[in-house]
Amino acid sequence: MINIRKSFSTKLTLAILLLAAPIFMISLGILFTQSRHIVRQEAVGRANSVLSSAMQRIYRNMATIETATNANSWLITEYLQPDSILSLSNRIVRFNPHIDGCSISTEPYIFQRYDKNFSAYSVRQGDSVSTVIEEPYDYFGKVWYKEPRDRHEGCWVVYYDESDSLALTIDGLIASYSKPVYDTEGRFVAVISTDLSLLRLSKAISKEEKPYPNSYFMMLDNEGRYFIHPDSTRLFTQTIFTGTDPSQQAKLIALGHEMTKGNTGSMTLELDGQPCLVCYQPVPGTVWSLALVCPDRDMLAGYHRLSYIIGPLLIIGLLLIILLSYRTAAHAIRPLGPLLEKTQSIAEGNMEVHIPRSQREDAIGHLQNSFATMLQSLNFHMGSVRYSTEQAQRRNEELAQATRLAQEADHQKTEFIKNVTHQVRTPLNIIMGFAQIMSGSSVNNLEGIPDEELKVITDTMDHNSKLLNRLLLMLFDSSETGFNEELNNLQQDRVPCNDVAREAISFILLHYPTLKVGIQSDVDDDFCILTNRLYLMRSLRELLYNSAKYSDGQHIVMRITTTQHAQGENNQAGPTIRFIVEDKGKGIAEDYQDLMFKFFTKVDDLSEGLGLGLPLAKRHAQNLGGDLLFDTTYHDGCRFIIELPIK
Repeated sequence: MINIRKSFSTKLTLAILLLAAPIFMISLGILFTQSRHIVRQEAVGRANSVLSSAMQRIYRNMATIETATNANSWLITEYLQPDSILSLSNRIVRFNPHIDGCSISTEPYIFQRYDKNFSAYSVRQGDSVSTVIEEPYDYFGKVWYKEPRDRHEGCWVVYYDESDSLALTIDGLIASYSKPVYDTEGRFVAVISTDLSLLRLSKAISKEEKPYPNSYFMMLDNEGRYFIHPDSTRLFTQTIFTGTDPSQQAKLIALGHEMTKGNTGSMTLELDGQPCLVCYQPVPGTVWSLALVCPDRDMLAGYHRLSYIIGPLLIIGLLLIILLSYRTAAHAIRPLGPLLEKTQSIAEGNMEVHIPRSQREDAIGHLQNSFATMLQSLNFHMGSVRYSTEQAQRRNEELAQATRLAQEADHQKTEFIKNVTHQVRTPLNIIMGFAQIMSGSSVNNLEGIPDEELKVITDTMDHNSKLLNRLLLMLFDSSETGFNEELNNLQQDRVPCNDVAREAISFILLHYPTLKVGIQSDVDDDFCILTNRLYLMRSLRELLYNSAKYSDGQHIVMRITTTQHAQGENNQAGPTIRFIVEDKGKGIAEDYQDLMFKFFTKVDDLSEGLGLGLPLAKRHAQNLGGDLLFDTTYHDGCRFIIELPIK
């Protein structure tokens, strides 16, 4: 059996391994390749998003400058005077924080006293604006003057300020929006040029959150010259085509042509010897193009870290495949081992084993099902015998239990009869004894008996007759007939609480004249509740009767008070009335407290009574809609509480 298992499991393990290992390696390779593609696509999206945000910032700055220039250009022809031009140049810079300088340069001989040239220039210096008339120089050939004059429209230009006298540029670079100005007759008179420092523009762009740590922006004009670039040596003096080798840097040349043509897109190429992703867009209203460069080493940093995980993952995966292949093979023939053990156990006479049915369709599955069928047949026949034996045993146990219950019931009946006989015979003997004494005496002899002694005799006979009547009444109440009569006679009476308490105390004092019972009430004498007077009276009498028997008889108090219960508290809801009977004595033992409300249960067999007083009082209180409670927090004697709803 062991040789077969080893051979079969080995073959099955190799088969699964040859199938699963190549699939796993191919899947892992595809996942690795697709991850690179996904990472690059995500990088393109992030770069384009940041580039668009930077473009919006540039456009807002340029649009603000254009608006300010266009809005004020008409004032030049309206007030074509040197002082007015100086004031206008100053105001444009002062009231537009995005403008770093503004020059208004006129055509030759517009103002005779200034000879050929007149140029008013305002420049922002910190928080102040300075306005001057520039020294005469030949500005008519400058790009910021010549370009709008030739094109007859406003345009953006970038030029190199050789003097760098305004301290507004990066190595002399200034972006300027220049617009030609014509008088009412259509004659060209001046050029208004508002300047934007490329240094400030570069800082504004650099405030954009870069997608990767080493990402940077660059800006080109239509000739490929650098306007913005981290390497300041390339600005304005070099183009993107400078020093490129067409055979080695074809992609860089293609990128330059794409950007100078004002196209939008993205490209992967090598810049400065590093693979990079470049996303580019044209700057609206200009011939410039802005690009965001993202090095591959930043974009694929997480992807490259993934390669350090792939190796261990590949090894762990192959080990798991081997382990799972072996476990699968072992699982395929696993039923043979337990089946052998169970058949050996059956051969030794143990029929309690269980062989489950298999869902497999191979020979092992059919073998297991055959053994399961055989064991099922054997267990059926043996189970029939076992069932008959167990039924006979169960009936014998039930018969024994019924016998024990009958014997216990007979014993309880005997004890109850003895208890009733004893409780009835004692007062009956007293009454009969005194009756014989009185019947055997003549009238004259009776007249010789002192009145006090005669009163004692009659009081004793009366007490015992009432005691006998109380016992018979409790026996009747505890019977089924008495219970039904109680339920049928629970008519509702308006009962004054203080009166019923006094009546109960007066009744108990007839039996125990020396008893001292106090009454304390928190309610007025005219306070009434709707209940059954008879059964409330019986409950109060039983509590007072117990206090009279089992306390010192000198410290019995009945208290009457009201209380308010929340919903669910003590099974009551709303206002209730409480009749509290409290005494000082030995109290009730803790072991007996759980049995005190059980019928026919006494503290001991020698105590007086039938064990019916408290159970009947509790049943009366519950039938009246309330309850009888024992206060376990009171330790000087006993304290019972009858709680009834106030209606």
